Amino acid sequence: MQYPAPLSDSVAVVTGGSRGIGRSIAVKLADLGTTVVITGRSEDRLKQAVEPLVAKSSRSEAVACDVADRGSVESLARHLRDKHGRVDILVNNAGVGGPPSYLHELDPEAWDNIFDTNVRGVFYMMRGLVPLMISGGGGHIVNISSLAGKNPLPRGAAYSASKWALNGLSYSVAEELRSHNIRVSVVCPGSVDTDFSPHIGKDSGKMLRGEDVAHVVAMLVTQRPESFVSELLLRPTQKP
Repeated sequence: MQYPAPLSDSVAVVTGGSRGIGRSIAVKLADLGTTVVITGRSEDRLKQAVEPLVAKSSRSEAVACDVADRGSVESLARHLRDKHGRVDILVNNAGVGGPPSYLHELDPEAWDNIFDTNVRGVFYMMRGLVPLMISGGGGHIVNISSLAGKNPLPRGAAYSASKWALNGLSYSVAEELRSHNIRVSVVCPGSVDTDFSPHIGKDSGKMLRGEDVAHVVAMLVTQRPESFVSELLLRPTQKP
């Protein structure tokens, strides 16, 4: 498939980019000529994941960063400013699910961990990187949410609540940043076949793949400049 806008001069940051959906997104953006910076907490996984990206774009790199740690994100923002001088695409993909549990039995630390990564981490990333987008004249922010942010999820209420929060955050920030030529989109996939969640009882052969989400992200960041998709729901063709 041919995309209308080459991204060879763009710099993209993908959080949680060393595996799963994030890795698929990073590879797709690199295929489009983007310099891709992947982040994650595991340096070993980052080292393995960055090799194919560097082969496609020599300035691509991996930077260890915990999105739930404000100091870590601020350090990343300084590095991006000093080395690349710009950020054109930010994909907030890093997320955690937590153990299946009834809400009244959930450990409060598990609640905090879910919200620290899935919501606070997105706030920190946008707070740190949006100024680079503004100074560069615009950009794209794609927040990877979930259909759990649109529908009830019994025994996953904390995760669902975090994604509902992420959706509301995305819609509001989209309005704040339109005047800066920054487009904010939220992608809500259904069940994706990754190691993120066991998806007990579901047929993995019918589930979405990371490449499906990556394809959607590529569509969003290459669409014509006079429009943007604020929300996209992605479902498997057959129910798994």
